[in-house]
Amino acid sequence: MFDNLSSKITSVLNKLTSKGRITEQDIDSALREVRLALLEADVNFKVARDLMNNIREKSLNADLLNNITPGQQIIKITHEEFTNILGKTNHKILFSEQSPSVILLVGLNGSGKTTTAAKLAWNLKQDNKSPLLVAGDIYRPAAIDQLKILGKQINVPVFSLENYKSVLDIVSASIEYAKTSQFDCVIFDTAGRFQIDEELMMELDNIKKELSPVETLLIVDSMTGQDAVNVAKSFNEKIGITGTILSKLDGDARGGAALSISSITNVPVKFIGTGEKFSDLEVFYPERLASRILGMGDVLTLIEKSQNVIDTNDLVDLKNKIKKSQFDLDDFLKQMQQIKKMGSFSQMLDMVPGISKFKGNIDSNTLDDNHFKKTEAIIYSMTKEERQKPEIISGSRRRRISLGSGTNPQDVNQLLNQFKQAQKLMKQVASGKMPKNMMNMFK
Repeated sequence: MFDNLSSKITSVLNKLTSKGRITEQDIDSALREVRLALLEADVNFKVARDLMNNIREKSLNADLLNNITPGQQIIKITHEEFTNILGKTNHKILFSEQSPSVILLVGLNGSGKTTTAAKLAWNLKQDNKSPLLVAGDIYRPAAIDQLKILGKQINVPVFSLENYKSVLDIVSASIEYAKTSQFDCVIFDTAGRFQIDEELMMELDNIKKELSPVETLLIVDSMTGQDAVNVAKSFNEKIGITGTILSKLDGDARGGAALSISSITNVPVKFIGTGEKFSDLEVFYPERLASRILGMGDVLTLIEKSQNVIDTNDLVDLKNKIKKSQFDLDDFLKQMQQIKKMGSFSQMLDMVPGISKFKGNIDSNTLDDNHFKKTEAIIYSMTKEERQKPEIISGSRRRRISLGSGTNPQDVNQLLNQFKQAQKLMKQVASGKMPKNMMNMFK
């Protein structure tokens, strides 16, 4: 996410921070490069122009030409302006005083509404809400079955109606069911439509009037770039939306929609889709995303993700094992599995401050989720004694383990070397002595 844009912008800003003094020409030259990077990332032309003008004006007004650390000050101003353009602050999901709160999801065909509906339901469950999913897409074949399958996977009920004359029958029946069954929020999935289809847009308007939703959220495919902004403008003008959810943001290296949509439409982005898992729907924090784009990481999101998957008791147990030098391959596997739950390794690295400049030096195999699967297979092919005492694994044992895991002896050797490095790091962390170069773990 934003890899290309982030690397280009951080490269430009790093040039400025390396200068003891900067001139107005240095600022103009840097901003031209940043502006070009934004346009290549499919950011709206007006948004890119205004953003650069604001940064230039504030940089000159702050008298950076005579500042002792001008580069750092420009980075601070750039971060503030990126945050402003992304929406300044996060906007939480609204809930009505009287249950159930209705959330209407709308969007074009193929934007990812049904999948996002399930992700949103999973997200609300984590906040102790009791959501009901409603299958309101009566046009796309298997749409209702898809929602039922997703609902079953996250243990959220799905309401559907077999005998109906129109989608409005589903509207009234679903709300009545939600009230009698005491669900506190309803997520209504609708059929995809094109903004030029007046008949379907009118149907959507009627659905909204009948539901009286507290939120009308537009799901937009981030990979469509500037078209996503145009779609948001059109839906907002025709039916009125309270927010957007940017889906498939992990598949778009440009990310222009995220940088343009709030500024152009004055409608807040509420969530971003960052992967295929149900947990890969993140609350949209403009300040945090600005930090990621500028290569400053996102420690808060990383902490939140870790808190959701790591048990406090497990941490205490791990700490005790490290102190007693009892950290074995079972513990190593458990830690890797917990990391896997947090998302892809590559995504997490993006959240570590300053990591972007080293990312090119990291073995790409360690960023691949398939690497985790291979590691699991190798460890599961070991005996209990081998996991507890890896030092006993001889050449013949390695051949047996590689055959059992469908890998080769070199893969087993690589894993054992990584485990030794992890053991060494764990001991240094436990003793309060951090290694000078943590990046060696990834080489």
